[in-house]
Amino acid sequence: MSTDEVTRTQRSGDEGGGPGDRRQWHILAVVLVGSFMAVLDTTIVNVALPSIGKGLHASSAGLEWVVSGYALTFGLSLVPAGRLGDRYGAKPFFLGGLLLFTLASVGCGVSQNSSELIVARIIQGVGAGVFYPAISATLQRTFTGDERSRAFAYFGAVVGISTAVGPLLGGILIELAGEQSGWRWVFLVNLFVGAVVLPVAFRVLPGDRDDQRHELDPVGNALLAAVLLLMLVPLVEGRSAGWPLWSFVVLAAAVPVAAILKFWEVRLFHREGEPVLRPDLLRHRSFAGGQLLALCYFAGFTSLFFTLSIAWQEGLGRSALATGLLIVPFALGSLLTASKSNRVSARLGRRTIMIGCTGMLVGQAGAVLALHLGGPSPSAWLLVGPLAVAGIGNGLVVAPNQDFALGSIPQREAGTAGGSLITAQRVGAAIGIAVIGTVLFGSGQQGSSTQKVMPQLVHTAQSATLVNLGFVVVALVCTLTLPASIRQERAEENE
Repeated sequence: MSTDEVTRTQRSGDEGGGPGDRRQWHILAVVLVGSFMAVLDTTIVNVALPSIGKGLHASSAGLEWVVSGYALTFGLSLVPAGRLGDRYGAKPFFLGGLLLFTLASVGCGVSQNSSELIVARIIQGVGAGVFYPAISATLQRTFTGDERSRAFAYFGAVVGISTAVGPLLGGILIELAGEQSGWRWVFLVNLFVGAVVLPVAFRVLPGDRDDQRHELDPVGNALLAAVLLLMLVPLVEGRSAGWPLWSFVVLAAAVPVAAILKFWEVRLFHREGEPVLRPDLLRHRSFAGGQLLALCYFAGFTSLFFTLSIAWQEGLGRSALATGLLIVPFALGSLLTASKSNRVSARLGRRTIMIGCTGMLVGQAGAVLALHLGGPSPSAWLLVGPLAVAGIGNGLVVAPNQDFALGSIPQREAGTAGGSLITAQRVGAAIGIAVIGTVLFGSGQQGSSTQKVMPQLVHTAQSATLVNLGFVVVALVCTLTLPASIRQERAEENE
């Protein structure tokens, strides 16, 4: 039995929790609320984008930055926060990050123009990136064996459900508060949740720390941020500017900067440093494959709601609540499968993720067909079946991939590895929004998002969803890099 397991056993005995240790599940509940808040804010804003556009006179490019700016800083903050969490303990980073996230949410809610909102969203993303690695690190250190799979299954369920239910909650808030100021409550509601969670987390979360002397690699982080910005800026701003020469030059510049990043990271590793993109972690086949799968899957998964929200409200002039209700079948499908995904993956291994990706593909293909057959004004009923199938598939992907990717990583690297994996998810989401926005708004939609109805968006939504489908196809191929089963993964972990 490892030292960590002995510690957990002693802790369980001290608490008198017996089988299952009630304290463990209290810890799980607290960190999952934090996860719900962070991931919810990646999609709850989607349904509010048309209202934000009208209220703040934001351009379509500005609306894309409201979504992708949050995802980008969320992703870039994860690895440094994970390393510091491994060194100083997960608890202070969970508390500090959640506090910053909550305060930035208030800043979003009181913004007076699109620039202020984008800045507040960027800070909000940093806050989410600071506390989010503490979640996976806490789960890694608190649970073992089958209980760890069960905990990650709940974690995956929260990720999937919060991503899918965000538009519905946003729609309800806008319906209750009105279109003019309802979008502000999409952000301000975090103040009340944070005010409850912070004191509970201070009391419940363990103060364990491993005292690992991790280095931060500021040069690597800066180069990684530069590569991503060189990709995202021309994709978002180039389209609205009519694709000038600079947009192609900037996009091409991402290639040499990526080469410099690789050179720096390899050089730092050979000098016994700790690069932000760790070659030693990438040597774990399941971790490397799980990261690439996460990046591609989240690029094709989260941006689907951006597409549907814009098409439904700006394309068809329907309400925010109607748009939120449109996503309910997806949320229900995810709920149905995500909480049981650990049992399915224990039996079927990586085939679980394959089945999940296939379900997402079938659902997205069905959505394209529904939008096409529905003509200029498709009915929401045509999308019920496809979105339900996509949701069922989604529930079988997120948590099992998390378990596979992190299963062979040593406990001492839990925060770093968890942060790297979620970085791939968030960066994938940012890239997905940039690419999908280029396709969705590509037919002359370069102005402000203030027009009431733009039917051509329903047509471009079909093309955008096909791009979503392409991302998920790549994710499906990536499943072949994973071990055949969780048992094989755990055997590698114990070697």
